[in-house]
Amino acid sequence: MKDTSEILRQVRRIEIKTRGLSSDLFAGHYHSAFRGRGVAFSEVREYRMGDDVRDIDWNVTARARKPHIKIYEEERELTMMLMVDVSGSGLFGSGDKTKRTIMTEVAALLAFSAAQTGDKVGCLLFSDKVEKFIPPKKGRSHILMIIRTLLEFEPQGVGSSLVAPLEYLTSALKKRSITFLVSDLEMPTQENERLQKVLGIYSRKHDTVAIRVYDKRDESLPDIGLVEMEDAESGRRVWLDTSSSATRRHYAERYAEAVEQMSKVLSRARVDSVSVATDEDYVKELLKLFKKR
Repeated sequence: MKDTSEILRQVRRIEIKTRGLSSDLFAGHYHSAFRGRGVAFSEVREYRMGDDVRDIDWNVTARARKPHIKIYEEERELTMMLMVDVSGSGLFGSGDKTKRTIMTEVAALLAFSAAQTGDKVGCLLFSDKVEKFIPPKKGRSHILMIIRTLLEFEPQGVGSSLVAPLEYLTSALKKRSITFLVSDLEMPTQENERLQKVLGIYSRKHDTVAIRVYDKRDESLPDIGLVEMEDAESGRRVWLDTSSSATRRHYAERYAEAVEQMSKVLSRARVDSVSVATDEDYVKELLKLFKKR
């Protein structure tokens, strides 16, 4: 059981850091990148020269025997949904911070950015299943509750998979949302085909962005001789001779291949993505993503 007073101190530290960043840097970029992508049906009127024919309402046109189009207006309030990976692999970090810590800070920064524009924020925590769903709400206290949950949550699942969480949200979310998937994206490659299908269905309904948080030691092994390694999710242990260049090369190639396969899944599902290392400035990378959009 985690110490409550230490959890509260961590919540406060994260709030001070990320709330300041959201006010100074992110609110405007978040607004321009995502605000205005949500539109709601307003009314129907007669077609005028120059109107987009794709907006024609064929049912009304048939009844009225004159062309009519649908008019849309920007939704004043959007919903941000954070999908955060709480599986065991997030506990790894070769430096001062683990992947889970960076994921929490990124989620907090995004949440406070949404709050600046009056949007609701919800959160889904997942491992190889849906661990916890926090319905979207407004307010500082709600965001602080999400941060605290991310810090202290202990998952029941032992692996990681996006299929069930995406299927759950597809049914649970009735309104269009801006969804940020915050994960190391270390998923079973045998699920890629099914994941691409499920993610494609979800992204057609919701504006979806993937933020991959990784550690440099995920990519390559150091030359430190014979070491015992344990998979944080399966608990499986193996001995590796890291002094072997063949072993290090094989490890790096397998990881690079898995990353490339996941990148293809995201691209084919039309999901924008960005990668953030645990020892790098995630603000810089996120700003690049926002400006690109």
